[in-house]
Amino acid sequence: MKLEGAKAAAQIKNDLSEQCKKLNQKNSDSKIVIFRLGNNPDDISYEQRILKNCREIGLGTKVVSLAESITQDDFIKEITHYDKQDSVLGILIFRPLPKHLDERIIGEAISAERDIDCMNPLNLKKLLLGDLTRIAPCTPEAVMELLKFYDIPLKSKHVVIVNRSMVLGKPLALLLLEEDATVTICHSKTEDLIRMTSQADIVITGIGKPKFFGKEYFKSDSTVIDVGINFTQEGMCGDVDFESVNEYVSAITPVPGGVGTVTSMVLLKHALRGKE
Repeated sequence: MKLEGAKAAAQIKNDLSEQCKKLNQKNSDSKIVIFRLGNNPDDISYEQRILKNCREIGLGTKVVSLAESITQDDFIKEITHYDKQDSVLGILIFRPLPKHLDERIIGEAISAERDIDCMNPLNLKKLLLGDLTRIAPCTPEAVMELLKFYDIPLKSKHVVIVNRSMVLGKPLALLLLEEDATVTICHSKTEDLIRMTSQADIVITGIGKPKFFGKEYFKSDSTVIDVGINFTQEGMCGDVDFESVNEYVSAITPVPGGVGTVTSMVLLKHALRGKE
């Protein structure tokens, strides 16, 4: 089964369109602000998807494109400028940030109520404590939305995540644990990765290596969630060799057209949360 993100995203979009109509009757200037440092192709692709979805549901946007070399103090000033505006519903900063910027300090510059991708430590704390008022990072939550939309069982299932970042692996593990899954996190230092992934009921990849995972990494009844976004001469592809794995496993997400399609809708869901 191909787990197409468009179907799950469409369901979220319908709900958000109605919510946005009510919001615009009160404040037609409402918007989200997107900060992009440099011109990373992954960021630009994600940005275009967000802008398209915002247009379709009727939500305003502001893209702030800055040089990768911006100082931390200047970046914080830019963030604070928009964070103080009543019309700004949410702020998104594309990650990972350049190495000279401290992500923890940058995250603190966004107020918790405008933090729509879980950078503020308060939202991270709520996630760790299982507080349901928290806002989780968008990509992990998009994975969860996709699994739930297609009724993929999680309780007592063994899930292997090949990523340990704060953007994907760690918060996703917490969300899966809330659903009573058994979670293993793997990474670049994991020995015998094939043995780990081929035992899992669900494998979630996010390593940024095009078509790295062949069918030998999975068992035939596994569900594969490919979060990788890679650009090659042939175009965009995921971490999984979709052509060789598609007919072998039970279910798999395509790239493009999988998790990324849902991620941008989750972002808008966070921005509009409690704003009617």
